[in-house]
Amino acid sequence: MRYLLAIFCYNERGKIHSVLQKFRDYSLYDVVIMDDGSTDGFEEDLTKIPDLRYKIIRNPYNAGAGHSVRQVIKYAVKNGYGTLFLVAGNNKDSPEDIYKLVSKISEGYDLVQGSRYLAGGHYGNLPLYRLISTKFFHPLLFSVITRRKITDSTNGFRAIRLSIFGDPRIDIDQEWLDKYELEPYIFYKAITLGYQVTEVPVTKIYPPKELGYSKMKPITGWWSILRPIFLLGSGIKK
Repeated sequence: MRYLLAIFCYNERGKIHSVLQKFRDYSLYDVVIMDDGSTDGFEEDLTKIPDLRYKIIRNPYNAGAGHSVRQVIKYAVKNGYGTLFLVAGNNKDSPEDIYKLVSKISEGYDLVQGSRYLAGGHYGNLPLYRLISTKFFHPLLFSVITRRKITDSTNGFRAIRLSIFGDPRIDIDQEWLDKYELEPYIFYKAITLGYQVTEVPVTKIYPPKELGYSKMKPITGWWSILRPIFLLGSGIKK
């Protein structure tokens, strides 16, 4: 099985080079940087690190997280990869946790979700409102609509077996999935369509606020990630 590790980047200069230095087990996975229209010249950071192996896919403008995930999925499928790992470009994920994802994929799971809130997981530098919404509010609603206890429904760190995208009931090309909607959509579909899904404990430490700990805007970003719960749960969207 071929693994592809995708690092998602939007103006992550000063952080992306640390991510690439950590995630470099090239014997296990290939690396692609998905650049969502960055304008900060982050590429200059990469020239300072020897022996990096990566490919860059670029959006010509800031198209959104969902659009970027869709681009990577299509690239991975086209190039014959079996499993895709999703990693943040702002240096908040741990490279050791990749092996937990690999272990579960090897056992036959189709989607392995990283959870900072499972026993053995860790998190840091989260403001109180973000902690409440990611640990309690969103997982509770997500668990209700999927009828499955989920502890960390908003964590983007996960592994996806790419064969699930051959299922016509999973339509990632819908325009309403361009922002933060696509990742919870895929998670919801994997669970409700009967694919093998599990969570594993992971570490997620956000960078200091002065470095920009998140690109998600407090109102529009959170509505974007909540919207699939209401649209899918009510049957308005499929």
